[in-house]
Amino acid sequence: MTAVLGSLSPSAWWLVVALCGAATFYAICAAITMPRLGSAAQVRTAIRRARARAPLPVSVLKPLCGAEPRLYENLATFCEQHHPRYQLIFGVSSSRDPAIAVVRRLQAAYPAHDIALVIDSRVHGSNLKVSNLINMAAHARHDVLIVADSDIAVEPDYLEIVTAPLADSQVGVVTCLYSARSVGGFWPRVGALFINEWFAPSVRVAHSTGSRAFGFGATLALSRGTLERIGGFESLKDCLADDYQLARFARDHGLATVLAPVLVATDVIEPTFRTLWLRETRWLRTIRSVNPAGFASLFITFTSPWLVLGAFAYWQLAAGAAAAGAGGASVASAVLGASTVGGIIARLAVHARGSASLRAFWRDLPLVPLRDALLLLQWLAAVFGSHVIWRGVRVPVANPDVVVAADMAAMPGAGEARVRSAPRRAAVEVSDGR
Repeated sequence: MTAVLGSLSPSAWWLVVALCGAATFYAICAAITMPRLGSAAQVRTAIRRARARAPLPVSVLKPLCGAEPRLYENLATFCEQHHPRYQLIFGVSSSRDPAIAVVRRLQAAYPAHDIALVIDSRVHGSNLKVSNLINMAAHARHDVLIVADSDIAVEPDYLEIVTAPLADSQVGVVTCLYSARSVGGFWPRVGALFINEWFAPSVRVAHSTGSRAFGFGATLALSRGTLERIGGFESLKDCLADDYQLARFARDHGLATVLAPVLVATDVIEPTFRTLWLRETRWLRTIRSVNPAGFASLFITFTSPWLVLGAFAYWQLAAGAAAAGAGGASVASAVLGASTVGGIIARLAVHARGSASLRAFWRDLPLVPLRDALLLLQWLAAVFGSHVIWRGVRVPVANPDVVVAADMAAMPGAGEARVRSAPRRAAVEVSDGR
């Protein structure tokens, strides 16, 4: 690295300074915006506002596949809601699915609750989760629907908070950000840092700048009318990115996406480096497919490698400036020094605010450089390749045969022949890594 840096021109040096400064600026923004979403004060305010309105009856759709760790505990949190009227619908595609036994336990433990189990093997498209949702939706009795992933745990006020914004006719979808809990050993801890200290801060930064281009499988709340307006779950049956596309289709109809102030919890269970690598590169590769420009800029969000580069460049510039008495090098080294110190402080602040406790902060602190370096390597790997591994299956991230429902909505009188000839776009998953 010494030889490379030593051969740089002054303009290249200033490019290094600018990139290191940009990485520090991003880390500072992430540290500042982290408390602004999901804070206790925001949640209390949201609860008060929700309870000032008549509660909307809601049907919660939970597609299941297999008996995940902590499945019963996570599903049970949906049975402990303060909401006065809600229905829980759990769906599986096979009568041999081990998740059935977990749902039966819930029905026995909460006999007064409206809990339905749908076992339906019908397949409606390439996305089996959406096929499950199509089969479940026929059993929903209420006009407000919530789709939530199986590994999500929620607080008792969750249903009240996420359904309240739907009283506004301009709101199409309400979604939730989430925090990660590691279940297992070393690699789940590394995976939890991916969500808590990179994904969640990046969403908060984007949200603070006004972006609403998201939709997370952790929670998607919408009205039945909105769902019908975008073509139902059938419009997503061939989309790998069903959660992201659902919110996007609603936005295409002029309906807003709202990020609720409540945070839900998700489990990270990948036990090995390989399984974690596959999950996270899938996430990044699909981001590349749906948003190439956004993907290209992600490298600036991996803070630790830039701090290392900045510290080394500072040492090189400071030594060179002292030997040659160069004023420009002195200014650049001063900027790099300030940037590196500021970046270290900001990265520590992000880690502190992403840690569940003081013990977790110190336990996982040595993992921070590893986490950021691994992100950089995964980003480089995601530059190439057109497939992801999802539930053990190799799936193309770009499917040219998928018709986006938003395209069809703008085509009056579209019959079957018109559908076949309609414009086609890639369908990829961008919202979250599960």
